[in-house]
Amino acid sequence: MFIELKSDCKNCFGLCCVALPYGKSSDFPFNKDGGNPCRNLCSNNLCAIHDQLMEKGFRGCVSYECFGAGQHVSQSIYNGKDWREDAEHAEEMFAVFPLVQQLHEMLWYLQHTLTLKETKSIQSRLQKIYEETIELTMKEPEEILKIDIVAHRSKVNALLLETSEMYRANRSKNGKKNGLKKKSDYLGANLKGLNLQGEDFRGKLMIASNLSQSDLRRADFIGADLRDADLSGTDLSEVLFLTQSQINSAVGDVHTKIPNYLERPSHWI
Repeated sequence: MFIELKSDCKNCFGLCCVALPYGKSSDFPFNKDGGNPCRNLCSNNLCAIHDQLMEKGFRGCVSYECFGAGQHVSQSIYNGKDWREDAEHAEEMFAVFPLVQQLHEMLWYLQHTLTLKETKSIQSRLQKIYEETIELTMKEPEEILKIDIVAHRSKVNALLLETSEMYRANRSKNGKKNGLKKKSDYLGANLKGLNLQGEDFRGKLMIASNLSQSDLRRADFIGADLRDADLSGTDLSEVLFLTQSQINSAVGDVHTKIPNYLERPSHWI
């Protein structure tokens, strides 16, 4: 599941390493403007320090996921013509990439909804918006640049919210109080060992929160910031809308249960 919506760096022109800007912070050791190649990008479009990103201070790279937009823009939209070889279209390519990345992220979530038995009653609507989103990714570059991403995301999000309500309605808390206090964010919060089945963490800031040993099955994590969150021994096996980027930015261990469509980060203990 989701194979075509995972990054394939070998078939990409290092677009995230060129098109996107970043600033010196805990995620990056120096500043880089959008459109300028990262100093670690090699001529073969691979990263010179790929196996040392965490140690070198590139945490932002470890947690980034393009959802397959990189290879799609490189190989399908621009037919394998590298930005180095096609300087005339380089700027356009760099503008198209983040838009396609957003569309691919929407496809990731929509594809997830289509696998759930709880969404049977809205499957036709989900399939329709899924196909519409695919069509947008297949347009010519000049057409992609004219897409109203905000408006399309709003339509997609309405169905994702509906899916979330349906999916989380089937949670089972066994009548136990979980002790969770509803907040706008959970920065550094101690949520260790709680039964958090079916909770709504959509868009929540959960940086450095302690979720170890907690049961998070059927919880909605779309857009949640899990940087440095402790997921050791946590049950994420049936979590909703969790991405590779989110777990890559968190801390986990061999006892953390993750969905079968995600890969266990190599830097986890």
